[in-house]
Parts: sequence; C-alpha cells; structure tokens
Amino acid sequence: MESFVHLRRGTTPKRVHADLDGLKDDELGRAGFTGRVAHFYRRNDPTVFRAEGPLRAIDADCNGLSPTDLTDERGEPLLLFSNVDCRILLSRRTAAMPFHTRYIDGDVLAFVHKGTGRFETEFGPLDYRPGDYVYLPKATTFRQVPADGETFLLMIEATEEFRVPPAGVLGRHFPFDPAQVEIPEPVEMRDDGREEYETRLMHDGGPTTIFGPHHPLDVVGWRGDNFPFTFNIEDYNPLLSDSVHLPPTVHLFMQATGVYVLNFLPRPAEGVPGTERQPWYHRNVDYDEIAFYHGGNVFGIDMPEGLISHAPQGMHHGAPERARERSRRRHDVDSSVGWEIIAIDTRRRLTPSAAVLGVARTEN
Repeated sequence: MESFVHLRRGTTPKRVHADLDGLKDDELGRAGFTGRVAHFYRRNDPTVFRAEGPLRAIDADCNGLSPTDLTDERGEPLLLFSNVDCRILLSRRTAAMPFHTRYIDGDVLAFVHKGTGRFETEFGPLDYRPGDYVYLPKATTFRQVPADGETFLLMIEATEEFRVPPAGVLGRHFPFDPAQVEIPEPVEMRDDGREEYETRLMHDGGPTTIFGPHHPLDVVGWRGDNFPFTFNIEDYNPLLSDSVHLPPTVHLFMQATGVYVLNFLPRPAEGVPGTERQPWYHRNVDYDEIAFYHGGNVFGIDMPEGLISHAPQGMHHGAPERARERSRRRHDVDSSVGWEIIAIDTRRRLTPSAAVLGVARTEN
C-alpha cells in the first residue's frame, strides 16, 4: 500500500540514489517514477543477463535508415515503432513536397535533428531549425519545404491529442515558458494556374489522395486555441538538484494518452559528494522507453548522434557499470552534463518495425 513513510529493511544507504558503497541501486516503481516504489540494493549488475523470447533492448542507428522521402520527392517517412497509442517515424526529406499532406489519425509532434526549412500550413508558415519541436494538430494540411539539403525528423503521431502537462508546484512557466512557442501568422496561398491540387491523407491502411480545384492553403485568417507551433530545446529549463539525480518525469515536455515526450538536456552535474550522477538501474514496470540521441556528451563521452534505443518495460536497463564508475572517478573533474536526448515513454508495448530490426543491435 502507498504510504508517506517508506520502509527500510536490510542494508540500505541513508540517502536515496547516493552513498552506495559498491552496491547496485535498482528501482522497481509503478506509474513511471511517480507511483509506489521499491529500491533494491544488489551486489551485482542486474542488466547482465541472457534473454530468450521476443523482448529485447535494441539500439538502431537512424543514419543507416533510408525513408523513401530521402531520395524521392514523393516519398514518405519510415515507420520505426508503433502501438495503438502512437507511431514513431523517421523522415529525411531532401526536396520540397510536390503535394500537401494531412495526418488524420492523430496529432504529429516532430523533432528536428538536422536541417532547416519551412512547414507551410493552413495557419501560416512555420520556419524550423535543429532542436525545434514542430507541433501539427490532427488533420492540419501542410507542405514541408527543406531549405537546403536533408531535414532529419523524428516524428511522433499520437492517437489522442498532445497537450502540455498540468502545471505543478513550480507554476506554469517551468520547466518551459509556453509564451516562447512560435505560432504562425496566416499567409494566403493563391491559385497558381494548376487544374487541381493534391493533398495526401495519411492514415492507417492509407494513404488516400484527394484533388481539389483550389490551393489548400487559401486561408486569410484564423482564431481559436487549436494551432501548430514550434518550440526549441534551447528555451527549455532543465530542473536539477545538487544532492540527488532527479527522475525523468521532471523533464516532461508534452503528453498524449499513453505517450510522454521528455527532454534530457545540458545542465550542471550533481555536486554533493557521494551522489550518483547516472540514472539508477530500473525496469520501468509500466512504460516502454525510447531514447533518441540528438547530440552532446556525458562526462566527456560523446553521444552517438542519430541513434535510437528501445528498452521494453519490465526488462532491466541502465548505464553500464563502467560508465557509473567513471562518473564517480571524475566527480571533481566534471561539473556539467552535456547530453541532448529526446525520450518517449509509452504505456503500451511498442513493436519495432522490420526496418528497425534490420539495422538494430540487440542487447542481451
């Protein structure tokens, strides 16, 4: 049962996630990191095991994947992972869409890993750059126009609408200020002499293409509270504590039913001696975890840019013990964490696509 008082039995450190004295810190928690919890203190690394069966932790280098939109202007993004609540896709578009498109099964939240350009939408144009989130409400008509070369997007299509998490004790402006989103101004796109205009409807079992006699972005004005926007991770304020490594839930950015998008961004490192600076071992009982490596470094080790990892719920995972030992040795050397990781947690198990499995490195 849930209680204000947490029990302690056997050999445990006084502080949580600190002063381990050679033990391995392993968390068994419900509801991500916000529900009932037990911390085990083990002699051995719980991630060292051999598995038989369908569940595997995998790493896949997205730089080795080629969506059809990489080489074909009429191409489409590539499916990476999916469940009934969301689809995670990769787009590497190099040329402007010769059509317009509309995702009609759910909202789209896209993260710009590389490239610049513009989304032309019914609401007006949205320019993008690396580090931007681009939010496109369900059934919004748009056209993507890369500025120069490839645009590398990680796309999350959620069945239910994305929304900002409820304000907590820090108020409505932390960890990010919603007033810093970029919202488009309407720019009417006039007919250019074509007999018809193509709009591709993206949906399960599709796509379906419709053709109309007028430009689909002929909007001269709009009002309401349902609109696209961009937000750059440079404007996100990571929360931190000097005496304990905080759980991932404090880094939540957007959420939909069964889908949570989080940012792990550069910040000062924990400074109190004995405090663990690496996330503790865990098996995240109620969520699958996706981590996409945008860049940066952790205690002098560069992040593998473009790598995506999948940790199924219920299976132990965490930084290898050698990385934990290195962070302890360098406590007086490293004063900051430089990682740039986009994380996606899902309540339902994710199914990797054949494309991902084809390039994946399987762990355990």
